[in-house]
Amino acid sequence: MSRKSINKIELGLQVIDINAKGMGVAKSEEGAVYFIKNVVPGDVVDVRVYKKQRGYFEAEPTKWITSSEDRTTPPCEHFGVCGGCKWQHLAYKAQLKFKEKAVLHNLKHIGKSEPQEILPILGSENPYFYRNKMEFSFSNNRWLTSEEIAEEGTIERNGLGFHKPRMWDKIVDINQCHLQADPSNEIRNAIRAFALEEGLEFFDPRAQQGFLRTLMIRNTLKGEVMVLVQFFENQTENIHKLLNFIKDRFPKITSLLYCINSKGNDSIYDQEIFCFYGSDYITEELEDLKFRITAKSFYQTNPKQAASLYGIAKEFAQLKPEQTVYDLYTGTGTIALSLAKLCKKIIGIESVPEAIEAAKENASFNKIDNAFFEVGDMKVCFNDAFIEHYGKADVVITDPPRDGMHKDVVAQLLKLNPEQIVYVSCNSATQARDLELMKAQYNIIKSQAVDMFPQTHHVENIVLLQSKSNNEIA
Repeated sequence: MSRKSINKIELGLQVIDINAKGMGVAKSEEGAVYFIKNVVPGDVVDVRVYKKQRGYFEAEPTKWITSSEDRTTPPCEHFGVCGGCKWQHLAYKAQLKFKEKAVLHNLKHIGKSEPQEILPILGSENPYFYRNKMEFSFSNNRWLTSEEIAEEGTIERNGLGFHKPRMWDKIVDINQCHLQADPSNEIRNAIRAFALEEGLEFFDPRAQQGFLRTLMIRNTLKGEVMVLVQFFENQTENIHKLLNFIKDRFPKITSLLYCINSKGNDSIYDQEIFCFYGSDYITEELEDLKFRITAKSFYQTNPKQAASLYGIAKEFAQLKPEQTVYDLYTGTGTIALSLAKLCKKIIGIESVPEAIEAAKENASFNKIDNAFFEVGDMKVCFNDAFIEHYGKADVVITDPPRDGMHKDVVAQLLKLNPEQIVYVSCNSATQARDLELMKAQYNIIKSQAVDMFPQTHHVENIVLLQSKSNNEIA
């Protein structure tokens, strides 16, 4: 049996690490592993062990013997409940240390090699209020605290916020989120208050009925704001009532959109989006480029760090005017377009048709004529015919999803044997797995981690690989 509820006490455990769920990691003298709630590395605690899992125990602290110097007070009133920022109780400098440690551990133990040069992790200038996109859900059955449950009288059950971890039908009603800059909190709270005052029906996820379903807020570094309200039912009068309220209350909104989505999930990518007020896009700037962002566009959610990430990729690549470059998993072409002026031509490949359409539009918008984009499944379209059509790449940029590159893509890369590969990854474990497959043919020249998501365990890592058959060292 992999899980077993137990109840025992362990004394004086020293917390030595922190895991992805924000739980401290400790080992007993006998070598047993404990995942402990609400602690950070450096704490020494007595704990109550409440569950045995396969390979470790889960526990909670009963007494602090020593508090870590890296412990800090979370600024968010919802910390520990909404599940979004699991590392807020760990000082930001320490967050960076443990992220860098995790990346290097994966490169060494999974990739079975170490870069010739390891550059220091690049932290975020703003560890809070850095996201440019937030999505909130309406629910008529919000999560209640034990104090609220114990209260007498009527309790407001409608809420607008984030899904409670492991409770798909419960929403944590959010008062102030520390991830997106103003006016995000003001907009969300005003919409919730208006909906309650007007008696608009919040969505029931179990019964799959109701009126108000989700709210998306996007912004740019220049202050443009997009608001998209997703309705489950097409109640024309109430739709206009709510959207007119938003328009009048927040006249500086650049793009006010809505959609009617009555299907089983709240994904908008197959939905028709209607523009109620303003433009149907907002514009973000990256160096001398401008990117039109629609409701369905993918764009890095930490735009300031994205600029730094692309800058490092550019520095690693050291492109030359005569070179041909491939950008695998190009998304909406942000990396490709930022590098286009430095090379002869760059070709991006992506499986999402809407992303490629956006990439082409942004190339045209920025008057870039040497960037080309193809849509298709990477392991299928990145083949000999593709290479014959566009010419052999001198440099390849690859930025795959969390699962990393398919083994067929790695095999084709090795067959192509470009002089250099710049591998950008949001999951250093799968990155290291792929690097292990390429190490016989490539030297790992250097590596640098970039923190795109402060207060979480997520971290990006960039690696430069040099073909061993090429004598030039970057």
